[in-house]
Amino acid sequence: MDIIFIDDLRASTLIGIYPRERVMPQMVEISLQIGTSTASAGASDDIGDTIDYALVVERLRAELGARHFNLLERLAEYVATLLLEDFGATWVRVSIAKLGMMQGVQRVGVVIERGAAA
Repeated sequence: MDIIFIDDLRASTLIGIYPRERVMPQMVEISLQIGTSTASAGASDDIGDTIDYALVVERLRAELGARHFNLLERLAEYVATLLLEDFGATWVRVSIAKLGMMQGVQRVGVVIERGAAA
């Protein structure tokens, strides 16, 4: 399996369980490893034969900008499902972090791995 990666994507979303978090968007940092075969794209040199990371970034920013998530775990599941179902990934590792949420802590977050249904 080949891996397309996107590191340290920053996107704004409503994330959290506290009242202020429900009305004030926060910046999250997302890193993705997207498992897929890139053999066809390597042979054809055609973007249509692979997962277009520019489209992934555009879609994630749009989706996150339009939604609210209570938990980072839910947000991570949402991103994983989107990559598996809408972009045809066979496996994903999604890392999502909130930035500067706690004094003396730079980042808090989750990392999940999911595979496509067989």
